[in-house]
Amino acid sequence: MNLSRYINIICIILGGAVAIYANAEEEQNIYVLVGGIVLLMFGIYRISRGVPSKFDNPQEETFVKTEYIEEDED
Repeated sequence: MNLSRYINIICIILGGAVAIYANAEEEQNIYVLVGGIVLLMFGIYRISRGVPSKFDNPQEETFVKTEYIEEDED
């Protein structure tokens, strides 16, 4: 795995942990909670950039390929 993927995973884990920690306290610190959510979303965004789109290759829309039927000439 390359460094970028490690950074993304660390952002997601750290952001989730901070958001859960800030939400679990009796006196919730809104700024820490928002910071954790922003860090979590940043990591998810960076990972989603690397996922290819479903519609990138228009040639593979269906599994059925077109077959040409030859007509018999009598």
